Amino acid sequence: MADVNRGNRPLSPHLTIYRPQLTSMTSIFVRLTGNALIVAALMIVWWFIAAATGPEAFERANGFVTSWFGDLVMFLSVWALWYHMFGGIRHLIWDSGHMLEVDQSETAGLVMIIASVLFTIFTAVVL
Repeated sequence: MADVNRGNRPLSPHLTIYRPQLTSMTSIFVRLTGNALIVAALMIVWWFIAAATGPEAFERANGFVTSWFGDLVMFLSVWALWYHMFGGIRHLIWDSGHMLEVDQSETAGLVMIIASVLFTIFTAVVL
């Protein structure tokens, strides 16, 4: 059936005029950190498999994991773990029907960002 009111419909906001919000960006980063943690987990699994395979394979994997790049990946993985966890807690709070107002959601996003950075620094210093 033909739509006779095609010209009267409002247009969706285009990406060039859409202003990203803190809540949408933090939610997107929760998804990105979840996927990034898969990559870090694969790196750790490679390290364990190399340890079980033999000294040459372990030396290669250990050299990569303990290099500056491996250290950077591990440090960022710690941040991703904390960030992803706080994002999950925020979603559990939302699922219970709390903190759904815009100002409360934005505050929760800021708390999530700040807490993940502080917990990452604490983890790196203490452990």
